[in-house]
Amino acid sequence: MLQYALKTTLFILCALVHTLALSQSVSSKLASAFKAFQDDPQLRNGIASLYVMDAKTGKVVYEHNGLLGLAPASTMKVITSASAYELLGEDFQYRTKFALHKTGNEASLLIIPDGDPTFGSWRWAATKEEVVLKELTQAIQKQGVKTISSVVIDTEAWNEETVPDGWMWQDIGNYYGAGPAKLNWRENQYDVFLKSGKRIGDQVTIVAMTPEIKGYSLRSELTSAAAGTGDNAYIYFPLNAPAGTIRGTIPVNENRFKISGAMPDASEQFVNTLRETLAGAGIRGPGKSLANGSIVPEAKYTTIYTVTSPSLDSIIYWFNRKSVNLYGEALVKTIAAKSNGAASTDKGVELIRKFWRQQGIPEPELNIVDGSGLSPQNRVTTHAQVRILQHARKQPWFDGFYASLPVYNGMRMKSGTIRDVKGFTGYHKAKDGNEYVFSFLVNNYNGASGAMVQKMYRVLDVLK
Repeated sequence: MLQYALKTTLFILCALVHTLALSQSVSSKLASAFKAFQDDPQLRNGIASLYVMDAKTGKVVYEHNGLLGLAPASTMKVITSASAYELLGEDFQYRTKFALHKTGNEASLLIIPDGDPTFGSWRWAATKEEVVLKELTQAIQKQGVKTISSVVIDTEAWNEETVPDGWMWQDIGNYYGAGPAKLNWRENQYDVFLKSGKRIGDQVTIVAMTPEIKGYSLRSELTSAAAGTGDNAYIYFPLNAPAGTIRGTIPVNENRFKISGAMPDASEQFVNTLRETLAGAGIRGPGKSLANGSIVPEAKYTTIYTVTSPSLDSIIYWFNRKSVNLYGEALVKTIAAKSNGAASTDKGVELIRKFWRQQGIPEPELNIVDGSGLSPQNRVTTHAQVRILQHARKQPWFDGFYASLPVYNGMRMKSGTIRDVKGFTGYHKAKDGNEYVFSFLVNNYNGASGAMVQKMYRVLDVLK
């Protein structure tokens, strides 16, 4: 028996020594790879931070500039995702209610939204715009209503400023710069189809918009560029203005080149679309909607239809897989609304920082202003991101969170990109069975993004 115990102890000691040797080997290899990365000309005026942790032991494998706050770009989404799981709950769902106050065959329609960013989204069968419109129309028909005299949208306790601090003028008119209202519609996005010329420098014309944005217009200042140059078109839509401009270039010889923009007023777009749908069903629709109008007291309305969103788990899947900025900003406001009934980005950010402070992460390491990472004003440490990812591994909701992360370079990780910023944050299980949690951020690099990505991959390849 004693001999067996000694053999067992020796085996364990050997395993520990082997693990330590591997760890030291990975650490030294990371140090060497990161040194070469820093010496690359693309980092001459830039700065990088790398933090790698052994997922099983929690020990630091390698870190450089781990406590330096850098712009995280869309790797910010892992922080927002984990925060939403903790502060809203894995099974959280949004609900958008529709209620009627009838007078004969005429009625006032009250919409009571709660910030659902998936309302009218094409990503789920139950949220698609045609499904929502059909079911709502049927619900109104069942009430015997022939005329909707007014539409009232309850926007109470929701900060209707859709643009978080620091978002750029170049971004906010485009689909990825769509911010959240209390009533969102089809991800607050519309498509523009463009026709370019046959020669470089030719003007580009607008062919169509889907859906048509009622009450707003767009003009093109685009020109045709060389074949293969891709989408370099940006929509500039001044806030509260009736007209926008598209600037930049698209390739020559394109007949229906698609770009996507952010709706100037998603709530009103929904009401306009509903009016057209009701008219097709023989129901006379309302004029312009009223925000927090007081046609009749809310207590006199009867709920006739409710749209329930997918679960938070499902929302976060698409949030990270497709990097939908709207979802992150809606989640931050929802965290605030659930806490004190008042939905604002600033309050949501404050609650997120407070929660992670309670988990041992100092607030200065999460110097954040939005939930998506689109703002270049965000400053996050790779140490904080790794601590949050390690926290997530121990939670009952981890499987859904892990599944939401895309796979790049054979590694499960969220990427992040804004101008001259690149990041990768996630998990990896090596061939030898070791598991790692890591965050890698680079700011102010020069040259091509694609070249920078490949150089970052070479550093991360050490973990394989």
